[in-house]
Amino acid sequence: MFQSIYAIRADMDFEIGDFFSQASLKPAIALYLRVLKSKKMMLKETFKQSKTLRYLLILSLLFIAGCKEASKKDDARAEEAALPESEAEMEADITNPEVLPVSHATAVLNWDDTTVYIDPVGGAEVFSGHPAPDLILVTDIHGDHFNLKTLMELQTDKAKIIMPQAVADEMPESFATQIDILGNGDQMERYGISVTAIPMYNLREEAKDFHVKGRGNGYVLEKNGTRLYFSGDTEDIPEMRALTDIDMAFVCMNLPYTMTVERAADAVLEFKPAQVYPYHYRGRPDVSEEY
Repeated sequence: MFQSIYAIRADMDFEIGDFFSQASLKPAIALYLRVLKSKKMMLKETFKQSKTLRYLLILSLLFIAGCKEASKKDDARAEEAALPESEAEMEADITNPEVLPVSHATAVLNWDDTTVYIDPVGGAEVFSGHPAPDLILVTDIHGDHFNLKTLMELQTDKAKIIMPQAVADEMPESFATQIDILGNGDQMERYGISVTAIPMYNLREEAKDFHVKGRGNGYVLEKNGTRLYFSGDTEDIPEMRALTDIDMAFVCMNLPYTMTVERAADAVLEFKPAQVYPYHYRGRPDVSEEY
C-alpha cells in the first residue's frame, strides 16, 4: 500500500510542478514580501493557514491514494473470485473415462458423450446394457479380438471402425465407408479422441508366429490430456516400454500367447502408468492355439 501511495504522490508532485510555472510564482512572491513588511501577525496567521493547507493536502493525497489502492484490491479480489469458476469450467471439460470390462479382451469405454467398443466379440447380446458404439477399435485378426458376426449384429451404422489392414482384409464391402485403417505408429482423431496405433508382437522365438510384428495394433487413446493404453496381444516390447504419461494401462498377460506376469510387471515398472489393469488373462481357460 505504501509503495502505491508514494508512487501516486510522486505523480501528483510532478503534475503540480508543471502547473506552477516560474511566471505564476512571481506575483505570489511579491505578495508574500508585502505581507512580511506590513503585518507580521498576518504572516504568522498565514503560516498557520499554510500549514493547515499542507496538512489538508497531504490528507487528501493519502485519501486519494487509499481509494485507488482499495480499488486495486477490490479488482484483485474480483479476479481471484473469478478464478475458481474459470478453473471449475476447465475441470468440467476434463472428465475421466469410464471403462467397463465385458470379458477377456473386450471392453466398453464411455468418454464424455462418446462410446467406444474395444475388440467386440461374443455376440450383440453381451452389449445389451450399453449404448450403441460411436467408435470401435479392433486390435488383431484372432477370434478373441475380431468377430465379424458380432460386428454385423451390433448397431454400427453410425460408427467408425479403426483396425489394422489385416483385419480390414476380412471385412465385407458393406463396411468400407466406416473403416479407418491404422498401421503401427499411425494416428488419427475421431469424436475428439486421438487414437495412435502401437505395435503388438511376440519377442520369444517360440512364440513369434502367434503375433507377427506389424500385423496387429495396440492403441493409445488421448483426450484432454488423459491417455489410455490397450496393449492388444503382445509381449513387453520396446514400444510399450517407451510409452510416457499413460493414465490407465490395460496390459495383457497369458501364456503361451502373450507374456508372463513377471514380464508384464517389469514393463509396467518401466513406463510407469498412473493406473494399470491386467486383462486378457481370465474367462477363457480353454483358449486354443489360434489366440
